[in-house]
Amino acid sequence: MIHQHTLRLATHGKGTYELTDQLAELVRASGVRRGLVNVFLRHTSASLVIYENADPSARADLLRFFEQLVPDDLTGYAHTAEGPDDLTSHLRMALTRTSEQIPIVDGRLGLGTWQGVFLFEHRHAPHRREVLVTVLGE
Repeated sequence: MIHQHTLRLATHGKGTYELTDQLAELVRASGVRRGLVNVFLRHTSASLVIYENADPSARADLLRFFEQLVPDDLTGYAHTAEGPDDLTSHLRMALTRTSEQIPIVDGRLGLGTWQGVFLFEHRHAPHRREVLVTVLGE
């Protein structure tokens, strides 16, 4: 069986937005008991991460780390067509991922105890994001 669905999400600027519950519901509704779910973000200035979901300070540290790794005030680069965070958002996306694949075990996401799936927004301004979810299996 193959099921596809597009999640449409509104972000409110930089940060992480958990998708785990929505993905779990799509898997449950599909009826797939064993297989894979592919999650694909259709953007170049945001990304996906599987990350700690129990303690919000872990996600705050992730954001802070990326701010230090790729600071917003980088100079000397040409790509600023959509504002000063344009290039830095693309660089942060390139260092992470735009797709994740998660096993389905007994009809549930096969994530670890403290793992969650997050959209990682890299832009300052709010955006509407699309995530294509494909559930495959039997």
